[in-house]
Amino acid sequence: MTRARPGHPLPPDADVVRADFDDPDSLRRAVTGVRTVFLLTAPAAPTPDHDLALLEAAQSAHVTSVVKLSAIGTGERFGTVTVGAWHQAAEDAVRASGLAWTVLRPSSFASNCLHWASLIHAGQPVPNLTGEGKQGVIDPRDIAAVAVAALTDPAHAGMTYTLTGPELLRVSDQATQLAQVIGRPVVTADLPSTVARQQLLDSGMPSTAVDATIIGSAWARAGHNAILTDDVEKVLGRAPATFRSWAQRHREAFIGSR
Repeated sequence: MTRARPGHPLPPDADVVRADFDDPDSLRRAVTGVRTVFLLTAPAAPTPDHDLALLEAAQSAHVTSVVKLSAIGTGERFGTVTVGAWHQAAEDAVRASGLAWTVLRPSSFASNCLHWASLIHAGQPVPNLTGEGKQGVIDPRDIAAVAVAALTDPAHAGMTYTLTGPELLRVSDQATQLAQVIGRPVVTADLPSTVARQQLLDSGMPSTAVDATIIGSAWARAGHNAILTDDVEKVLGRAPATFRSWAQRHREAFIGSR
């Protein structure tokens, strides 16, 4: 499903439908005749509205099951705030929808490091918002593989999977491994939350998105995302990929402009 006109690079056998989360009629057309929905939303500012809109369309079109991509830590209390509150609202709606459901809660994506590429090319340090906090960094291919399993096998209905890689890594650990793979230094710079907040606001990010980013980063910095599970292995029958293997596969992104 895309808001753009078909024609952008996609596999030749992919079925493409035009729809917009803010256009209910387009969503109803998109899910007509569909059995299972993969519910992945990425609003500019945190809100469950897009999840709820597509879920309503799916219910009216008699879709039978939904796989919701959420995030690790969703619903946890951290001080006076709730981590991933908008994901929690969407998860609650999915579970109450009457559809068969599966919820996927991945940890930090290895691909987040692609944002470092321009800084590495320029010889600048990459920002570290999570300090010494460790995370079970996961290869997005493993998230996709688990999603395919959940979309195609009813045995996963009613399950909430917390998806992590095989090792706990700090940002500095990721930088060290990436530097070894690309053969050039990757320096990190600790970024206090107050500084990070202002930089994100200055970049034009909506304030609610900045708040969510700062909350999630502080939660991880405090050690609450130092979590490893065997859910990937249980679903796929193999161990999850390492961050190093992801870095090796994406090496060109970091050395292309040397």
